[in-house]
Amino acid sequence: MTPFEIGLIALALMGFLVLLGMHVPIALIACSFLGVWAIKGSPLLASKMLGLAANDAISSYFFGVVPLFVLMGFLVSESGMGRDSFDVANAMFRRIKGGLGIGTIAANTIFAAITGISIASAAVFTKIAVPELRRHGYTPRFSVGLVAGSSVLGMLIPPSLLLILYGLLTEQSIGDLFLAGVGPGLLLAILFGMGTVLMALFVPGIVGQNLGQVEAPLSARQLLAKGLPITLLIALVLGGIYVGFFTPVEAGAIGTVGALLIGLAKGTLNAKSLWRVLVETGLVTAAVCFLIVAAQMYSRMLSFSGLPGAFGEIVASAELGLYGLILIYVLVVILFGMILDSSSIMLILVPLMLPVVVPMGVDLVWFGIITVIAVEVGLLTPPFGISVYVIKSTLDDPYIKLSDIFIGAAPFAVMMLVCLAAVVFFPVIATGLLGR
Repeated sequence: MTPFEIGLIALALMGFLVLLGMHVPIALIACSFLGVWAIKGSPLLASKMLGLAANDAISSYFFGVVPLFVLMGFLVSESGMGRDSFDVANAMFRRIKGGLGIGTIAANTIFAAITGISIASAAVFTKIAVPELRRHGYTPRFSVGLVAGSSVLGMLIPPSLLLILYGLLTEQSIGDLFLAGVGPGLLLAILFGMGTVLMALFVPGIVGQNLGQVEAPLSARQLLAKGLPITLLIALVLGGIYVGFFTPVEAGAIGTVGALLIGLAKGTLNAKSLWRVLVETGLVTAAVCFLIVAAQMYSRMLSFSGLPGAFGEIVASAELGLYGLILIYVLVVILFGMILDSSSIMLILVPLMLPVVVPMGVDLVWFGIITVIAVEVGLLTPPFGISVYVIKSTLDDPYIKLSDIFIGAAPFAVMMLVCLAAVVFFPVIATGLLGR
């Protein structure tokens, strides 16, 4: 049996195990070990090779960016900055038809610029925004769909945990990926806002009869007190990276200290909440670490089998062209999003596609933004849709079904496809700030 055939069998076995319900990283590690064993003929050699792959995966200094940004995101969430950003955004858009919905999107955009975790955005704004939207006449389905749609901004607007994972997998500059995510992230937020206004105008029943006003407008002092801390934190972290004052790892450390000081100054952090933040950070970091180790082992097995090279030759001989290849890739990512979580999709497909797109001269930063947007669509699509499940469990409302959240999020998934098409055909949206 040739290495190519072994690679195909290992790939098929991995897919079978995932469909049976095995955790993706465990399936990746098991099939990688068996594949290398079959190719090299020695279980000892396979274990040593995969052990080296595991060490190489997380020994890099740049891997420190993961726990630091995760910790900063949880500190921001726990310190109440999500509610502050929601109050400020609502004060800005309170006079517009559907203004409370636009305020929710704007608040999620602000919150995403410092957390980078869609699940955190979904959980926070389900508690904050959904009750307010419902109280002001928004339908239940539209309220939860609005929160589900806007929560995915956390995976695109920097800092993004998914962009960090992509950067570690492809050895691309995390700073460049962050910068490339700004344009598409803002475009997606604008599309969400425009879509909300159009839905409010043409289907007015979904937003009630009022303008989404809060009880009383915030004073200038209140706006400053609520908006200044998170604005300064965003400027410190992202501004420091873009200007070149410090690396992404240093930015994560500085941002974590800043978020901690803001939370302590606001009086929203105590010993109990800090312990909860540390435990959640440890759990997320351990999960991401395990995923990256599994992905590195999987990449080594693919290299030994020659599968990516053969796949590249097939693509080249088929003469699909760049856009044809991107279209098929996006469709596969979206289909995977119906059964897998976002990190698992990236772990499986990126190592397989990398040897195919590199010889074609594809900008890997641009390709990463396309990948993240396509993966984000999967956060809203049934049956998996992890953001939808987070909202359902956080809301704990028996009258709002999972189907209601999926239906409510459907228009936002369509807007994401529009954004994706724009980035594919106009790469400057992503690469413009990089000067490419």
